[in-house]
Amino acid sequence: MNCIVPFKNDLYYKLRPGIGLKDEAIIGLTDEVAINAKMLGLADLYNQGYLSIINNVGYPDPNRSHFRSTDIWHSASDENQYLNTGWIGRYLDTLCTDQCAVPHSAIELDDTLSLVLKGEKTKGIAFHDPKVLYLATQNELIQKISKSGHDLEHDALPDFLHRTLRDTTQSAEYIYEKSKIYKSQVIYPTSEFAKRMKSIAELICSGSETQVYFISLPGFDTHAAQIGMHSRVLETYSQTIKAFVDDLKANNLFDDTVIFTFSEFGRRVKQNASKGTDHGTANNVYIINGKLNKPGIYNEMPDLENLDQGDLKYSIDFRQVYATLLEKTLQKKSELILGKSFTPLDFI
Repeated sequence: MNCIVPFKNDLYYKLRPGIGLKDEAIIGLTDEVAINAKMLGLADLYNQGYLSIINNVGYPDPNRSHFRSTDIWHSASDENQYLNTGWIGRYLDTLCTDQCAVPHSAIELDDTLSLVLKGEKTKGIAFHDPKVLYLATQNELIQKISKSGHDLEHDALPDFLHRTLRDTTQSAEYIYEKSKIYKSQVIYPTSEFAKRMKSIAELICSGSETQVYFISLPGFDTHAAQIGMHSRVLETYSQTIKAFVDDLKANNLFDDTVIFTFSEFGRRVKQNASKGTDHGTANNVYIINGKLNKPGIYNEMPDLENLDQGDLKYSIDFRQVYATLLEKTLQKKSELILGKSFTPLDFI
């Protein structure tokens, strides 16, 4: 609620007397709702009709552990269900016919691959710099093994490792060659997050066949002194996303790209004794696109008079957002991937 602020709601300031935002710390979006002033870039996208803010997103019996709730969001599981594949990974599995999707069908800009991009048959690829990835695969031994024939029909593990090495080597070369085609002239902030988002923009604008990009931004676990830390990380996020959108718009690719931002949970409504907030439940997510069906404040703001033991109650299951993206953007039957039926939304 210190991102999308119910500034006309007295309960907000009663529950957050030391960290509630007002006056110069917010930018009005509607008569009742404002956005954190450090998110000026997102406010601009909102005013252009490019941002949809979906409130009260969560799931039944929410878990407040970072690790468990992240797994739930990444795998699209129930709270008491444990899966070893991610929802995007299972989407990649559906692309398998005679041959499965190549690793660069889904890219994570990080050093390790998150659960979200891991399927049973195939998975995405993780790296932080295309050139570093490419050079790492140019070792003479790696090249020899990856290009060698391999026919061990009764020995599945070596065959799997060989195919993984071959596919990774081929994807590394493909990604590196694509990364040299387009060099952005847009000015991004000077942060690691912005550097990696710029790499994503350059790959998109270079015509990469990659369908999904995944990236994380840490720093939101504000248990103490929330205003300063929260403001800095929000400014990094907002400025970077605005530069990213400007990059895509300049190349006529923004309408074909959907940007989806989420966190594994929100924060508790009431501030703690350290002028921070502890792990909560429902949260808002942001959808950014050039042709939204429903831009603006998508649904009702949180009901601060009707809390669940001090936490926001969810009204939209996060898997409804996934179902929407799967069916309307990735053109796949969502029930096959999510394991059950969830009603899509109409933001796109």
